[in-house]
Amino acid sequence: MLTELQIENLGVIESLQVSFGTGFSVFTGETGAGKTMLVEAISLLVGGRTDPSVVRAGATEARVEGRFVRTTQSGEEEVVLSRVIPVEGRSRAYINGRMATVASLAEAGIDLVDIHGQHSHQRLLGAATQRAALDRFANIDLTGLREARSRVTEIDAALAAFGGDERSRAREIDLLRFQSQEILGALILGPNEESDLLEEETILADANSHREALWMAYSEVTQDSGVLDLLGKARSAVQSKASLQSLAERVSAIIVETEELASDLRTQAENAEENPERLAEIGARRHLLRDIMRKYGANLEDAIAYGLESSNRLAELEGYEENVRRLLEQREEALKKLAASARAVAKARRTAAPLLAAEVESRLQTLALPHASIVVEIEASKEDIDAGDAVVFLLSANPGSPLLPLTKVASGGELARTMLALRLVLSEEPGTLVFDEVDAGIGGAAAVAVATALSDLGRLHQVLAVTHLPQVAAAAHHQIAVTKEVRKGLTFGAATTLSAEERIQEIARMLSGGVADQSARQHASDLIEQLGAPKAARKQPRSKT
Repeated sequence: MLTELQIENLGVIESLQVSFGTGFSVFTGETGAGKTMLVEAISLLVGGRTDPSVVRAGATEARVEGRFVRTTQSGEEEVVLSRVIPVEGRSRAYINGRMATVASLAEAGIDLVDIHGQHSHQRLLGAATQRAALDRFANIDLTGLREARSRVTEIDAALAAFGGDERSRAREIDLLRFQSQEILGALILGPNEESDLLEEETILADANSHREALWMAYSEVTQDSGVLDLLGKARSAVQSKASLQSLAERVSAIIVETEELASDLRTQAENAEENPERLAEIGARRHLLRDIMRKYGANLEDAIAYGLESSNRLAELEGYEENVRRLLEQREEALKKLAASARAVAKARRTAAPLLAAEVESRLQTLALPHASIVVEIEASKEDIDAGDAVVFLLSANPGSPLLPLTKVASGGELARTMLALRLVLSEEPGTLVFDEVDAGIGGAAAVAVATALSDLGRLHQVLAVTHLPQVAAAAHHQIAVTKEVRKGLTFGAATTLSAEERIQEIARMLSGGVADQSARQHASDLIEQLGAPKAARKQPRSKT
């Protein structure tokens, strides 16, 4: 629900802050006071079109901010939407203080607010929303249809993955066969083969230098006064002392290890011979491996993986006829299930469509549209499988008028009342509903019916409505009076949430326009007593201007 609205430099409004409560709230005031500007501000918050002409004269930009509270699985969550309209340049949007696109603002707002009127957001006008509304009304289970469609899509994707025509498959098979044979034919020993060969190549390429280093190290260990000689002298110095036997043993262990080291140094020095044949063999092998990596991966691990994928894909394509036959059998079975599910859903939709139309039509008859006709049309799908997905709500508001889709209804008042009737029947999200012109051109019993309908809707949603009718205002849980005044040649708009006494005075003004004030006040008090439901909503804070 919308809890707070702040407006700066929008139309006649210089600065305005309005707080909202639950239930049904109305905006009232003289014609031209700026009531519809509040609806315009909310529309801007949910991605409505902007026009620099709405910026207050003398200001460089207009700003609108709205604080919403929505219920999630983890509890209540606040969302702040903002819109800035400059005199020059593009408008700017913000979500929770962070920059956003207008499209993102509209996406965030679609689950928060729905506006019905001449300048409408009108979520219910969307074809997908109308279909979903019919499905909710009739409690139609779409699980089987969704699963069947998903299965057909999955099989079609698998068939498409086999490639296009026979020539395309033949070309792909030849390429995959060459690639897999080239990789497998390389007989790669493992992902580290190339680095191991590089190490061996480095040693072979510098065999003389390695041999000299090994003999020098061997000599330093074994020659007179070398490491072994010195260790022998160290052992002789301590082994005659009984208290130093542990140290003598440690020296002996080092001597044994040093002798093994000397043996290894000699062995490697004797084997460190030049081997040009092996060096050439390594060079050729590394060249082959580098060529494999150049074609199939950044390293040998990637190349091995690519070879495995190529082999698997080759096996799929070589077994094309069998695989396709199997998939086509599965597709035929899936299409049967899809057709059965589609028939069931289409039947349920076509059965429910006139029932929904009748309920909405019945509501319209009480909302000053006694001759309105509603049809929920289910058009046959152009596809082979007809699930009745093409759902269109049609309206004829007057005798002799053709049935037209709701998107083509010209009258804002008629459309708003149709949306009100739909909401009364469907009662789905979002949480905040805004009605502008819903009471246009009606009075008497029809006005009372509209008032009662909006009040009833306010038990399920937060409802905001612009009204000129005292009956509608009296039925509200909260009333916000919009006024304007001229100071020093400038017009200033204001909005005030009225107390109980102030509501009587404002509704009396709406009834009499200042004539017969006393009797108008009594009439206003009677209307509030008869139509009002103040206990249905929370206490509402005063608005600031």
